[in-house]
Amino acid sequence: MCLAIPARVVELDKDNAVVDAMGNRWKAKTTLLPEAKLGDLVLVHAGFAISLVDEEEAKKTWELFAEIDKFTQTPNKVSG
Repeated sequence: MCLAIPARVVELDKDNAVVDAMGNRWKAKTTLLPEAKLGDLVLVHAGFAISLVDEEEAKKTWELFAEIDKFTQTPNKVSG
């Protein structure tokens, strides 16, 4: 399964970006999204920024990831 992650562009040099999501930073290309600029929230998939993202939608996704992380750290997990 592949996921696209919302992240903020924190460094940008031509089409080379560094993005940040929940304190995690990694490199991404903005080749497919040339309008991306420093500070934008973008959806990153397979190392490429593929679309701009609304702040509220990004926050909702980050909250879901935090819930998943919390669940994975719970002993005797039961889902459903």
